[in-house]
Amino acid sequence: MSHIPNRIDTVRPDAPEQAGYGPFPVGVRTLQFDIPGRIDVARATEGNQPIYDRPMTVELWYPAAPDTPPGGHYDTLIRDGQTATRLLGRAARDAAPTPGRFPLVAISHGYPGNRFLMSHLGETLASRGFIAAAADHADSTYADQGAFGATLYHRPLDQRAVIDHIAGTVPQADTDRTGIIGYSMGGYGALVFGGAGVSRTATTADFAPPAGLLSRHVSGSETHAALIDPRVRATIAIGPWGNHRGIWDSPDLAQLDKPLMIMAGSLDEVSDYAAMRGIFEQTTGTTRHLLTFQGASHNAAAPIPAPAESWAVSPALDFIPFEHYADPVWDTVRMNNIAQHFATAFLSLHLKGDETMQAYLDDSFTGFAPTSARALTFETLTKGH
Repeated sequence: MSHIPNRIDTVRPDAPEQAGYGPFPVGVRTLQFDIPGRIDVARATEGNQPIYDRPMTVELWYPAAPDTPPGGHYDTLIRDGQTATRLLGRAARDAAPTPGRFPLVAISHGYPGNRFLMSHLGETLASRGFIAAAADHADSTYADQGAFGATLYHRPLDQRAVIDHIAGTVPQADTDRTGIIGYSMGGYGALVFGGAGVSRTATTADFAPPAGLLSRHVSGSETHAALIDPRVRATIAIGPWGNHRGIWDSPDLAQLDKPLMIMAGSLDEVSDYAAMRGIFEQTTGTTRHLLTFQGASHNAAAPIPAPAESWAVSPALDFIPFEHYADPVWDTVRMNNIAQHFATAFLSLHLKGDETMQAYLDDSFTGFAPTSARALTFETLTKGH
């Protein structure tokens, strides 16, 4: 591991008002559980759909007791799935929780990723009075990246399973007030889970899982209707993947009725910015926002700063792992702080009913210092438009 500290908790002096850390100390602990009876998509064929217990590891950040000292670390792997790194933050491992109940925010990484990819959001949201839960999605992490079709099938189901598990095991979490943050394939899952079922044509695409398994998430199906969770009150999709590949038709997107915020880079070459604008324009069943980082690529807003170990060439990859985290134009900490600001405002409004946060959710860029919102655009469309 590098001797250069890999901090995930940096707050720049020009960060907007709702960025960074709030009044609560932060605790963190790791949960592990299995989801029984899942189809093993990686081994499924037309005539055989084996069942297994799907393993889940979840990092849980929470408001800690007032006397909790800050500081802790996370030992994990970088993008190559082999090289170890240590991330430094402010959460105290296994700290005592503060009394009270707090809304839940489930955080879902991309393909591949891991539960620490958006740890800056986990810590900062916990410090502002949320429980934040970030899962390692099996078959989709740096260490076990598997068939893409498995991610398409499992991701929205995993998001539901995290909420269900926490509802039964974490008394501090008020799961009746839940938000979802998903990045890339996590954004795909968040939209499907939120109400935008996939199109029929997506189920037979070359990237779809075998045996028509994606039909479980088709818009209008009984199985998709059963997935949609009334406990989820708001969705944030960062760089959501899929609209450029026919995952949704316009009527499918119109079925999503939960408040939505999309964060995107205008030069995103993975999820395609025009396609993400299409999601923004076609989710007419709800009021939604689009925050655009002008000139940014797919790594806008979500990933932590590139760990020092990722700056070196890895024989396991055909690109420098640094490229998985960093943007060619934007400073990552700057984007993280902006994402924290808007996520805090949006989720505080919709999960806590804090109407004062509405002022931060328009194109006036309230909470930003003069000139510090350059190269950002913020758009809103109301339900029915």
